[in-house]
Amino acid sequence: MSGSVSPLAPKTFVSMPALRGVRMATASAGIKYKNRTDVLMMVFDKPAAVAGVFTRSKCPSAPVDFCRANLPGGIARAVVVNSGNANAFTGVKGRKATALTAKSAAAAVGCSESEIFLASTGVIGEPLDATKFSGVLDTLYSDAIDDFWFEAAKAIMTTDTYPKVATRTAEIGGVAVSINGIAKGAGMIAPDMATMLSFVVTDADIAPAALQAMLSAGVDPTFNSMTVDSDTSTSDTLMLFATGAAAEDGQVRVETADDPRLASFRAALNDLLKDLALQVVRDGEGATKMLEITVTGAESDAAAKTIALSIANSPLVKTAAAGEDANWGRIVMAVGKSGEMADRDRLAIWFGDVRVAVNGERDAGYSEEAASNVMKKQDIPVKVEIGLGNGTATVWTCDLTKEYVAINGDYRS
Repeated sequence: MSGSVSPLAPKTFVSMPALRGVRMATASAGIKYKNRTDVLMMVFDKPAAVAGVFTRSKCPSAPVDFCRANLPGGIARAVVVNSGNANAFTGVKGRKATALTAKSAAAAVGCSESEIFLASTGVIGEPLDATKFSGVLDTLYSDAIDDFWFEAAKAIMTTDTYPKVATRTAEIGGVAVSINGIAKGAGMIAPDMATMLSFVVTDADIAPAALQAMLSAGVDPTFNSMTVDSDTSTSDTLMLFATGAAAEDGQVRVETADDPRLASFRAALNDLLKDLALQVVRDGEGATKMLEITVTGAESDAAAKTIALSIANSPLVKTAAAGEDANWGRIVMAVGKSGEMADRDRLAIWFGDVRVAVNGERDAGYSEEAASNVMKKQDIPVKVEIGLGNGTATVWTCDLTKEYVAINGDYRS
């Protein structure tokens, strides 16, 4: 954790209510960081339905492999997360570490190892000494409490400058349900299905297949639409758990994602995912600005997203934002290199409400001062009209500052 909190951090943190059916505890196992918690255990006292999406990286971490193997079972009794070490690119040692952790957690909870889910975040390539926290899991299990969301979010941070939490309420068939979520992430973020790590829990009674369908659909306009530095982590994990406790209030179990009773829940879940994703972008390493990039008029929505990500991932666009320079020529460059169809002479570009370019050239009414005033803000909307079709997409990114280089130049030392 760097010393100063991101200037884009929330001014106040939402109060996270306890959620029925899940308890949490954290510990300091000294994996990498001194004097801070680095292990989180999340316990479900009754079997919870589980869904998950994971990195599309071809070099996934050992915990990602482990979760993928257990996910088809659809049942979770506990999650163990550590920060400070990603347990990625660790070969046989990595598999042994996940096996030892799962065995210890299953023994503590009194369940099958197939009902345990694991996640790790931190340095890649360093063997993880799982004995450091396998011994504390018994204590964590007995110490776990339901009102511990904020502390849970703290325990999974790496270079994050603040914990990321969100909560929403919804209704299913007239019965109120809650959704709580935590996330971590600040660097190595261009999720290819999820953020680095995020865990979302609801007390709703929803079958695993329905949960999975909603989660898979929900990540695209949220976690998969943000980028800090264009690098997809080996460890991307986003999991959604349903404890089913709302059944006690008369909520009838929902089996399929197309059930009309899920309308309110789906909207709340998608809103919570977007909230967490934006908190991650706003904690981008060294970030001082957030850019919301909207592309319209592309050949298709997919093309619009590719163009938007081309802009968002451009170091030249991001450094211009850091320097508060309304250099729209760099937007033109990023559109042109995206690989998608574009017509130079139909292009229009806005910074905020200021149109800086239209019909392939600088806007006749262009005011450098007006454009620069937009760039001075913490939140900078950028809009690009391609002029070819109806495809639209919005992505979020942050600026690229000297601090980002400083954080990542000595991450291991």
